[in-house]
Amino acid sequence: MKKLIISLCFLLLAAPSFASERCSNKTIVGQIETIHIKELDTNYKARIDTGAATTSIHATNIEILGQDDESNDMRDHLGDTVTFTTYNEENIASKHTGRIIKVSKIRNAQGVERRYAVRMHLQFDGKEKKIAVNLRDRSKLDYKLLIGRNWLEGDYLVDVEKNVE
Repeated sequence: MKKLIISLCFLLLAAPSFASERCSNKTIVGQIETIHIKELDTNYKARIDTGAATTSIHATNIEILGQDDESNDMRDHLGDTVTFTTYNEENIASKHTGRIIKVSKIRNAQGVERRYAVRMHLQFDGKEKKIAVNLRDRSKLDYKLLIGRNWLEGDYLVDVEKNVE
């Protein structure tokens, strides 16, 4: 019994060091960070949202290239090329063309909507990550880039007190 208690005490004392070792290779991000999008060569002030599964960028004038038929099912456009215009919070416009890699069904306060997603390279703190980014009109929102868990997972931890004014 004495050996069991000693073993448990050792494990409890060692647990915090195990946790910090596993997290030591992750970068700490705050609620708001500046993210560079390689394809657009533009910086965005981004809101970090652990509640969002997928990253979203402000997109307007979304058009499917080379499509004559007007399908009502967005999933019919998987693999097609999409072009869109995006603006960061400084109102700098960029046009981008990419391949639709998925169509997501998003539930939010406004209801349920479907969105196209393209792959983009997001850069932060010297690291680059290629992820799926949803296209959404974010013109009425303060942040034109919302960072979701697909960017955070494996590489980043969120500290909600970081960068608080």
